[in-house]
Amino acid sequence: MSEALQPWIVAGVILVIAVVLAPLIENLALAPLRRLSNHSNMDSIPIIQKALRGLVSEIVILAGIAIAASFAPIDPVILEVIYTILLVIAVGLAILALIRLTVGLLDLYYMRRQHAIAEELPAPSVFRNTLRVAIMLLGALAIFQIVGIPIAPFLAAFGIAGLALSLAFQGTLENLLAGLQLLLDRQIRRGNYIELENGRAGFVDDITWRTTRIRMLSNNVIIVPNSTMINSIVTNYNDPDTEISVLIDVGVSYDSDLRRVERITNEVSRSVMREVTGGIPENDPFIRYNAFGDSSINFTVILRAQQFVDQYLLKHEFIMRLHERYAQEGINIPFPIRTVYMVNANGSNGSTNGQDNNQERQQANRTP
Repeated sequence: MSEALQPWIVAGVILVIAVVLAPLIENLALAPLRRLSNHSNMDSIPIIQKALRGLVSEIVILAGIAIAASFAPIDPVILEVIYTILLVIAVGLAILALIRLTVGLLDLYYMRRQHAIAEELPAPSVFRNTLRVAIMLLGALAIFQIVGIPIAPFLAAFGIAGLALSLAFQGTLENLLAGLQLLLDRQIRRGNYIELENGRAGFVDDITWRTTRIRMLSNNVIIVPNSTMINSIVTNYNDPDTEISVLIDVGVSYDSDLRRVERITNEVSRSVMREVTGGIPENDPFIRYNAFGDSSINFTVILRAQQFVDQYLLKHEFIMRLHERYAQEGINIPFPIRTVYMVNANGSNGSTNGQDNNQERQQANRTP
């Protein structure tokens, strides 16, 4: 009885040793990476460490199981099956580690490309998912080869199925290819503030397999098919840079000294650019007179904002300060007035009767 149990005892001891040594071997294997990470500024080292974490221990345990099985009195056919299963598991673990590594490096690359944006943005999910699927397919082919399943019939079946699916899901594939084109062109990126041709605008939240998510300032999300994004006219307020001009229309009365109005308005504009968040202090704002209106001489004030959303606070502060300053300086901002005269049938527009005169001549309500 003891002789029959001896191989199993040896196998058990080998398995226990493998489990105990697994974390120690992993620690020794990853030690050079840790030292390199401590003495180097390479951002990729932590990503490699994260991808390999646990893989070495798992491979050591699988190797221990294989060695233990070789000492156990197991039928050779069953032993061959065990070896194949262990090899498939090892390949699967390596595939998962490779996915973690490639996705992590993709995130790192994308964040480096976003150096002009204040916040670091993760890579679009469509790239992540494409990498995952591609690596999984390659891993599946490798596993088929290990198991001994012919690959050629699967490739032929995949080709026929791919043709059928491409016809059945033409719209989905169109959106997928459009999403890849958006990412490769890099004309629209995550974090950009864009405006669609229908007037809706917001920040690009994500570019997925089928759609582009745009988060509006109201915190609602617009979901746009990628094919629509490709075929639409889109205004990107972050290209070529985030700065934008802010135009504010103002009007003053006809009896105003226009040069004095220009000087005072520019003083207010400069103070707003210096003191309000989102303004560009080094930019010199200016005004341009552009029209003789019905009741005012109109002009446009040109400010400069750091980002699209900064224009709202700049306009708010500028209007308040300009109104207050004009009131102090005695500059009048007129509002339209319309007077309506009612003429009698005999052509007279006057009346000796005060009541009739009030009925004949009426002044319309003043509307700003």
